[in-house]
Amino acid sequence: MTVKMLDLRMMSLEGLKTFSYLEELILDNNLLGNDLLLPRLPHLHTLTLNKNQITELESLLDHLAEVVPSLQYLSLLGNVACPNELVCKEKDEDDYQRYRYFVLHKLTNLKFLDTRKVTRREREEALVRGAFMKVVKPKDAKASSEAVSLSPEMNYTPLPSGSRDLTNHRGILGKCRYIYYGKHSEGNRFIRDDQL
Repeated sequence: MTVKMLDLRMMSLEGLKTFSYLEELILDNNLLGNDLLLPRLPHLHTLTLNKNQITELESLLDHLAEVVPSLQYLSLLGNVACPNELVCKEKDEDDYQRYRYFVLHKLTNLKFLDTRKVTRREREEALVRGAFMKVVKPKDAKASSEAVSLSPEMNYTPLPSGSRDLTNHRGILGKCRYIYYGKHSEGNRFIRDDQL
């Protein structure tokens, strides 16, 4: 019997070397960090590492290029190494696009990265400029991150001061029902009836 797909929730990846014909591997939500070492899996084409603790992108990509040469589908969402404007307000779509170019530069066989298919234009851009899209951290990153965390602007929250304490949390759960009938649409107010 050949196992083609594994969905794992574990801390050690030692047993994976026995699955040399593995094609899909899902390692989401496993607290995996920068010390992630996969065994050589020559048939693996799909790997998801979503919501782990991966912060160093280049070392991970170099390792993956070496041990999973057939990789075509990769997802790293929810890791610090994958910039996401919905999770971190300092990141934007340009940061994410630079990340995509860098990943495609390192892993040239990818067809799908995170939630989007790799386009021909992205592949061409990655060949030309991908090596220069690496995110470089300042040498004294720990000291600068501590200084940022102490600044009052970064800790701003619109919630009242009484609800900021996580140990004294009170939530509200409710249900609302909204029905839209289209009578008062603001979206079409500049379009005349004869243009519809």
